[in-house]
Amino acid sequence: MVGPCVVGIPACTKLVNHYIQHATPARYGAALIAAANAIPILIPPEGAAMGALLDRLDGLMLNGSPSNVAPMCYGADFDATPDLHDPARDATTLPLIRAALDRGMPILGICRGMQELNVALGGTLFQEVHKVPGRMDHRAGEGTREQMFSLKHDVTLSGELARISGAETIRVNSLHGQGIDQLAAGLVVEARAPDGTIEALRVEGASSFAIAVQWHPEWEVTHFVDRKRLFEAFGQACDEYRRVVKKVTA
Repeated sequence: MVGPCVVGIPACTKLVNHYIQHATPARYGAALIAAANAIPILIPPEGAAMGALLDRLDGLMLNGSPSNVAPMCYGADFDATPDLHDPARDATTLPLIRAALDRGMPILGICRGMQELNVALGGTLFQEVHKVPGRMDHRAGEGTREQMFSLKHDVTLSGELARISGAETIRVNSLHGQGIDQLAAGLVVEARAPDGTIEALRVEGASSFAIAVQWHPEWEVTHFVDRKRLFEAFGQACDEYRRVVKKVTA
């Protein structure tokens, strides 16, 4: 009997007690188990060679991170956050995204993951959204985890994401300092904040689920209908990919 789908989650580089560790917050894997009928596998940030792991996966979830995509990855010559980079993750996720899309593998991007999707396909980022004229401060602020992940503002949904969510407007949390500047070719905006900030993207013409959001739907995923539906849709796409593309049926 076929068990749950297997979804890869890129790990980040962490320095713990002077040793490099590979890790990601547990809530991402927990959300896959709780709402997508999938089990998580961490992908070490060891560069483009990790693309070989795609043979073993049914989906790819690009998780959030305290780190930012390095400006050199999208051709910027100014670095506003030089102490917040993870070059090993950049070297892993950017080619991984392109390889997964070439396979038609389902992709769900979250926060940094949405920014990675845009950069991987040729787009650019605002390095400090809160300093862009007319934009809100989208960062988490201080407080408990519950306060940082609390609902902050509405987003207006469109397209496939509106269909999945069953709503044209939802209220989301907000914990990002960077955001989409120039949209990559082949990407469609599926949500915006009241200040115009792009809050969700879809890969136009993708053969499977390929959606990324700027907020954190993995947080308390089963407590909010829109979050649960997003993960359910991703899980269903992973199952279809496994059955139809990989032809795994038993």
